[in-house]
Amino acid sequence: MKFIHIADVHLGATPDADYPWAGQREKEILNSFYHVIDLCNEQEIDLLLIAGDLFHKQPLIRELKEINYYFAKLKTTQVVLIAGNHDYIGVRSNYVGFEWNPNVHMLSEGTMDSVYLEDMNTEIYGFSYHTRDITEPRYSKVYPGCEERINILLAHGGDEKNIPIDKKELLQSGFDYIALGHIHKPEIFGGRMAYAGSLEPMDKNETGPRGYIYGELEKEEDKSKITLKFVPNSFRQYIRAELKVHQGLTSGAVTDMVRALILENGFAHLYILILTGIRDADILFHKEDFIPLGNIVDVIDQTVPDYDFDVLYEENQDNIIGLYIKRIRENEKKSEIADKALYYGIEALLDAKK
Repeated sequence: MKFIHIADVHLGATPDADYPWAGQREKEILNSFYHVIDLCNEQEIDLLLIAGDLFHKQPLIRELKEINYYFAKLKTTQVVLIAGNHDYIGVRSNYVGFEWNPNVHMLSEGTMDSVYLEDMNTEIYGFSYHTRDITEPRYSKVYPGCEERINILLAHGGDEKNIPIDKKELLQSGFDYIALGHIHKPEIFGGRMAYAGSLEPMDKNETGPRGYIYGELEKEEDKSKITLKFVPNSFRQYIRAELKVHQGLTSGAVTDMVRALILENGFAHLYILILTGIRDADILFHKEDFIPLGNIVDVIDQTVPDYDFDVLYEENQDNIIGLYIKRIRENEKKSEIADKALYYGIEALLDAKK
């Protein structure tokens, strides 16, 4: 049996809402999902598992109809999904009573349920969120019912507010595969349990590739064999890049460094720049200088100015600047912390003096 496991698609989300590319990002999330549907047909996938948060918030009827239309385009694929903490099934949820295509099976109950797909001898277990937060470890002591079947658990959670998960216990529960959602970083545990991560990164903290889990699973009697692979699928990545500067670099030189970085990694990606090192005391870096170069989400300037503290002390012995240098040097041992205290403190005092 071949399957694709996705989670945390967050249809309807608009990452980087205050940036020029926000509208495009919303469309990319939708297109990334449609691409998975196309892959299911191209690769003749048997099972598409969606481990919660297909939608970023309570879906509208028209949104459900649109997604259901794409599910209907699947030729060989059965779909099993649950609602997560973002698209939980509240009293007025449009999930309630919605008529899915015959190949779509939503485990919509708030307690453990399952669906048995006879053609592939596979039973999928899971339940949907009916409230925003669930703090109880509700996947503890969960076991499959029939060892002769391929048994899969769909689960959404993994933190204090959203169903804490004991991964070691869950791996020993007897499921042939455990498809996890909620944590946006993809990760495989023990060869038979995985977070698929989000299809597209949702914010600047989600650096690195995003995509889905591809798996192949066979079972004879009560023994199963599984192979798993994470497949990158996102249109973009958030790239956190450190650029180390030195006293000889001008603002223009650092701009050229950023330009080269973007050229090497790709213009579509979203960049968080961290500037480190020691800069010329007369040089300042501003986010606005780098924005025209590409999709710059943030610029974090951790550089320190190259002050000659001996000269500064000689020139300011009779004022607060000289007193500050003297106190730091007397009370702090030579260390990186002491150096930074000197750099930042003197910079603030010099600014105040202007």
